[in-house]
Amino acid sequence: MLRIDLLKLLEYNMINKKTIHLYIKVFILLFLLQSNKSFAQEVIFKASAPQAVVKGEQFRLTYTLNKEGKELRLPSDMKGFEIRFGPSVSSSYSTQIINGKSTSQSSFSHTYILVAPEEGTYTIAPASITVDGSNYRSNSLEIKVLPPDKEAEKSQSEQKPSASSSSQEIKASDAFIRTVVSKSSIYEQEGFMVTFKLYTTLNVVNFGRIEFPEFEGFLVEELDVPSNQQLKLEHYDGRNYYTAVLRKTLLFPQRSGKMTIPSGRLEMVFSVPSGKKVSSFFGMQEVNVDVKKPMITNPVTLNVKSLPAGRPSSYKGAVGSFTFTPSISEQKIRANEPLTVTLKISGTGNQKLIQNPDVEFPTNFELYDPTIENDFTAGESGLNGTRTIKYLAIPRYEGDYTIPPIEFSYFDLKSSTYKTLKSPSYTINVLKGDPSKVASSTYVNQQQVKVEQDIRYLKTGQPKFLKTDKFFVGSWMYWLWYIIPFVLLCVFFIFYRKQMKLNANIALMRTKRANKMAKRRLKQAEQYLKEHNKAQFYNEVLRAIWGYFSDKLSIPVANLTRSNIGSELAEYGVEEGLIKKFMSILDTCEFAHYAPGESSDSMDEVYKETIDSIGKMENSLKSKN
Repeated sequence: MLRIDLLKLLEYNMINKKTIHLYIKVFILLFLLQSNKSFAQEVIFKASAPQAVVKGEQFRLTYTLNKEGKELRLPSDMKGFEIRFGPSVSSSYSTQIINGKSTSQSSFSHTYILVAPEEGTYTIAPASITVDGSNYRSNSLEIKVLPPDKEAEKSQSEQKPSASSSSQEIKASDAFIRTVVSKSSIYEQEGFMVTFKLYTTLNVVNFGRIEFPEFEGFLVEELDVPSNQQLKLEHYDGRNYYTAVLRKTLLFPQRSGKMTIPSGRLEMVFSVPSGKKVSSFFGMQEVNVDVKKPMITNPVTLNVKSLPAGRPSSYKGAVGSFTFTPSISEQKIRANEPLTVTLKISGTGNQKLIQNPDVEFPTNFELYDPTIENDFTAGESGLNGTRTIKYLAIPRYEGDYTIPPIEFSYFDLKSSTYKTLKSPSYTINVLKGDPSKVASSTYVNQQQVKVEQDIRYLKTGQPKFLKTDKFFVGSWMYWLWYIIPFVLLCVFFIFYRKQMKLNANIALMRTKRANKMAKRRLKQAEQYLKEHNKAQFYNEVLRAIWGYFSDKLSIPVANLTRSNIGSELAEYGVEEGLIKKFMSILDTCEFAHYAPGESSDSMDEVYKETIDSIGKMENSLKSKN
């Protein structure tokens, strides 16, 4: 009996050991599979270089890989470029642990120093590399080689060393803003792009006050501009500049003739050499100073052509290039069931300004307002996308009905002619419907009964009788019908003459409207205050104050300074304390515009002080007058 128990115990232990070994093998296998899954990552092989380089200057061509590779092979044809050095190989590793999960990244870079001996646009073909026995190809690069900066070469050749030479002034050719239009001759309602572009050879430190021009007479569609865009090299007027797009706007002119985009104003702070040198650990180094430079954009005059005569009757204001796709939900339905006609207008042009095409439904159809869905993206020549219009109608009586062809006309910019697109005619077979589906409404059968022709409404209420011996002609009411219009005409004429004299005095009108314009800008500042948008708030308060002084003192904004504001207000007899308060508000706004942080209480206090000061100024000037 004891022997049997011992045998069973040994057999049980053997089974347990086999089970434990099996569990260990399974665990190791799962761990290896998971490790392979974690370490197996997609190979990314990317080439990078500047989009534009200067002839004769060196630049870097870098190939970046997220896994170690070997046998990097450059393209056999490197036309337009010479390799001066390389490759220089570097690597970096990083590990992140987030919520207990660790991720590792590695980067391997192969850098070459190249130079372009000739101008032009050249393409660097993809390179190849071997990773874990597999070949991978990089992307190709297109690089524009610009001519050398003639101004820089001239200044270097004429430069004379001088210990006392210092210039903190910025030339107009060193930094400026251009207003670039995609087209200068356009048709009415034709879209075109306006780009405000910064050109500079200096280091940009900060932006100051920005006042872009108003686009009067245009429909405006703003385009998003990346806030963290990199400066690009561009050759313009014999010099190489670093450029950045400040604003892109899509405009649609609403009238024909000569139209002008006025100048805008922008202040920027640049870092420029001071001409002084100091001794440091690395030797003599030149000291840079920050210089503020006001810049004015160039005005642009456009020739807006009117649309030619001979517009089709179905023309609804569309200008561009479009396609027309009509459809109908059903052509065989029952009475009292809805029917939908869908029109899709796709293409490029003034999509938002197009009116809905006319659809002639039978008189026995109950109609509802159409629904409109817009799916647009802004492009260089207008809005690209589709405008979907859905017409809902409900037939109330059975029978066969016809919807005539639906026309859509537009002015084609390529051929400069009107084009008309048509849908087929739709024949609708309306069967007898379910009476229970009829909705309660005031709808009547317009085909059978027409008000004021076939039947007249019954008049209800107490009738009013007039005596036969009384006449309207000659009564006091009769004469009032003549006297009142004559008196109103005289009052209107006197008021109109007075208003014409006031309008002729432009300076006086600006002075009277100064308070109203300031309040309008301060309302916008109040909106930014509620949104806690500090930069826009202080910018709008500054615009309100400077605009108020410009209108009140009849001095252009470009000629306003603190000194002439103080002297002009003193001549008007404004108290010295109120003048100092305005100057304090200007200082606070300009300082806070560049400050790293500002509390909402401070912004609210500035807003209240501005409104209070303008009110006191108005009261002071009225009392003097």
